[in-house]
Amino acid sequence: MRDKTQANSTEPGDRLIRAGVIVFFIGAVATLVTVAPLLLDTTPFPTFMFGLSMLMGVGFLLAGAGVLQSVAAGRRQARAASSAAPR
Repeated sequence: MRDKTQANSTEPGDRLIRAGVIVFFIGAVATLVTVAPLLLDTTPFPTFMFGLSMLMGVGFLLAGAGVLQSVAAGRRQARAASSAAPR
């Protein structure tokens, strides 16, 4: 039976989700590094660090696109299974 998902199988959208999580965490670290000097009363980091903080949003969008791709593939698979079932 193929109704069980194997641990090493990759579904559509998995790579986008993984890439989104990695980019999100890079952006989260950049945000913490950017905000830390403001809280510690030291000299702020250069402006490009604020740009790196935007990676949190980019990672979130990548992961969301992966989830939507996975949902669409699941719907296509369910539709194909229901149309192939005998009536």
